Parts: sequence; structure tokens; C-alpha cells
Amino acid sequence: MERYDQLYRLYDEFDAETLRAYQDFVDLFPAVDSRVALEHWQDASDELDARKDEIRDAFPDTGETFAEIAARATRSQAFTALDLCTKYDRDVNVLVLDVDETLRSAGGTDNEIPRETLHLLTEFYEQGVPIVVCTGQTLENVKGFMIQGLGNEIVHSGDLSIVYEAGTGVFTPGHGADTKQLLYEKLDDDVRAIFDDVRSRVLSEAPDDLRRGCHLQGNEFNVTMKPNFETGSRQAREIIDEALVYELDLLGDAVVSQLATAGDADPDQANPSEWARAYYADQDPEIRGVLEQEGGTPDCSTDDVPETVADLFERIDVAYYEADAAEIGSLELNKVVGVEGAFDVLGIEDPFTVVMGDSKSDLRVMKWVAENKYGLGAAPEHASRDVLDHVVRTDELVFDRGKAGEILRTVLALNRLAKLS
Repeated sequence: MERYDQLYRLYDEFDAETLRAYQDFVDLFPAVDSRVALEHWQDASDELDARKDEIRDAFPDTGETFAEIAARATRSQAFTALDLCTKYDRDVNVLVLDVDETLRSAGGTDNEIPRETLHLLTEFYEQGVPIVVCTGQTLENVKGFMIQGLGNEIVHSGDLSIVYEAGTGVFTPGHGADTKQLLYEKLDDDVRAIFDDVRSRVLSEAPDDLRRGCHLQGNEFNVTMKPNFETGSRQAREIIDEALVYELDLLGDAVVSQLATAGDADPDQANPSEWARAYYADQDPEIRGVLEQEGGTPDCSTDDVPETVADLFERIDVAYYEADAAEIGSLELNKVVGVEGAFDVLGIEDPFTVVMGDSKSDLRVMKWVAENKYGLGAAPEHASRDVLDHVVRTDELVFDRGKAGEILRTVLALNRLAKLS
């Protein structure tokens, strides 16, 4: 109980809130040429050092650690960190971070990663903790905003990896031949042919209103339809619901066509749209709900889906993100596979990570981490119900919309406390 007693004393006897305010000002003060502003910054820096010295003097054996914890973590975050340290007796040695609605949020950060969050990520980098950005976005998009936010040096340092398109590829600059791994190239030819077929037809054969209301995300492999309306809006929800039904029908047709080419299906006896709708409705209640709302409930059940067709469906994922995207991807390529690839290139053999995310694709990584005792899961309060259920049942690391920094501050405190052990 000694560490808990010390933390109680730290937050009871010292004004940690004011200390954090000085630390945040010093860390996040924008670069300016004004002499007066720079003098103000220097005064704040001096006051920060003086307040930290008081803590250092009060705790002879742990003062440096406690001064840094008080300067960055709230009382609640510090005690959560100590609870985690007591439970796991390990520090976090790699971060796995989703971007959209996790690091940034359309409803909480104007869809930009906050400066506070970026600075905290820089602190992890300076402490030698690699960062794995794990997202459904395209590689070029992610590279662009990560360079803009963290700087070219960090992104190309060799300690940052990007798992893009929800696991179809991994990009880790500075690692020679392993810098870019195209994981989709390892898929069987029949599966790749199905994706090629869907991609070549998805816009050209779409109904006029769908073609005007959606665009195809510039993926290397996944087929992702995005709305030409603001994400989360009524128009976006309507067009993505329609896109989901359309993609299901197109996928069913592509699967049957591929089997017919191989002589394993008779197109004249096939019912591809109904089979796809029945199969994926059975797999995902959200998809079933959209089909019901769109008047697209299948007239058959999964028992009616031929085994050869079901075998291919089992390898292909259809994902629905309400008012955001309808996507076809490979179940053999997901964020877990991508994260494993990133860990391999980064040389992380004994991972203990914090996985931060909000969607089903992030949940797969959280469950993989939990099953293998590889770390923790954290989620924003608006994450999907299944994600929140998992996070609450494990370590209850739920943070407010747009406030990913809350968890990063907790983990920084955890790492400092773990080093004391």
C-alpha cells in the first residue's frame, strides 16, 4: 500500500491542478517571435521547475517520478495507472491507435487530432515507445496527416508503423524491403478475383442516385463506398444504407461468377443476391436491420446458401459503419493481421500495448490482445456497444469524445510507476 499512500499524499499536499496547467502551457505554447510572449513562457517554465522541485524534495526516493506524474495526470488518472501497474506489473511498450472517432472525432475535435494528443504521442516516441497507427483509411491519407501532426522525423524514424485499410497493408518507413508489406498479395487467386470483379463494377453499375451520392475510397484492395455528404448526417445514413444492400448484391454475383468460371456453380440455378443478404444478415444484426429498413429482407435462409458459396462468404467481410461507409474486405486480412505484421517489423517480441479504438475492427485487436495477455483496451464513450462492453469488462478505460489524451496521460503515468517497480 506504500505507493497508494504516496499518491494520496502527492495529490493532497500539492496543487497538482496548477502544476498541470503550467506543464500544458510550457508544452503546448505555440512558436512565436514576440519577446514579451517568450518572456511569459520562460516565467511559466521557471515556476513549473520550482513547483516540481518541491515535490522532488518531499519524496526523496520517488520525487522525480511523482513530479512528472503530477504535472501530467489528474488524481483519477494517476490512481488508475497505479491500479493497472499493480494488476499487470508491466509498462506499455507499444501503442496501437485507431484514428477516426478515436484520436480525432467529428463531434469532439473538428475532425483534427488535438495538439495535446499529438504532443503526448511525441512524449511516447521520445521515451522509445513505438506507435502503430491502425486505421481503415488509405495509406496516403494517413501518411499525410501524421506527417502534418507529428512531423516527418517521427513518421520516418523507424518507430512508427501504419496499418492501413483495416489490415490489407503495413507501412513502416526505414525498414528496407520490409517498409511496405502488401498483405493482400498473399490471398488466394479466387478471392482476389472476386475483389477485382466487385471493384470494376461497383460504380459503373450503381443506380444513378447511388453513383451521385457516393464515391469509392481510393483503397489498394478493400472496396469502400463513402457518402458525398457529411459523415453522420441523415443524407449520409440513407445513402450508405442503400450502398450496403447494393454491395451485398454485387458481392453475391461476383462470388457465383467466380465459382461458375471454375465449374463449381450453375449461374442459371443461382440466387446470388438472396444468398449474400441471408448470409451476412445472419452474421451481423446491424446488416439485418438495414436490410429490414430498406425492404431488402432475403426470401431464403442461410441453410439455402450452397456450401461452395458459403465457403467463400466465410472469407469475405462486409462491414457497415452507420452514416459513414459500406465496405467489403477480407476476413483473412484484418487489423489483427496488420498489427502482427507491424510488431514483426518493429521487432516487438513481447508486446504489452494499449489498443485504442471504437469499431468492430478495433474490437478484434482488443480481443486478440486480451486473449494473449498482450495489454489493454480503451475506447471513447461513443464507441459501438460491443467495444464498450469489452472495455468495461476488462479495465474500464473509457474516455470522453475527442479526449484520447485522457488515456495517454494514464499510460504515461503507468509507465513511470512501472519503472519504479
